[in-house]
Amino acid sequence: MRRTIRVESGRGELGIYIIGEDHLFPWRWKIRSGDFNNLQVLPQLIRGQKVADIFPILASIDVVMGSVDR
Repeated sequence: MRRTIRVESGRGELGIYIIGEDHLFPWRWKIRSGDFNNLQVLPQLIRGQKVADIFPILASIDVVMGSVDR
């Protein structure tokens, strides 16, 4: 059984991918946080901006780097 589920969270949409059989625990469980999707727009946002403006722009999209790294 394969399932792809989208769930809304505080920072965007969570992508949840589950593979398993009819057991208690899934064989594979993968979550992609909304922070990963939000970070993908950063190159377009900072193009043509000053270096000092990169940090406020990054803070405005509210990215948690720990969840992007998973």
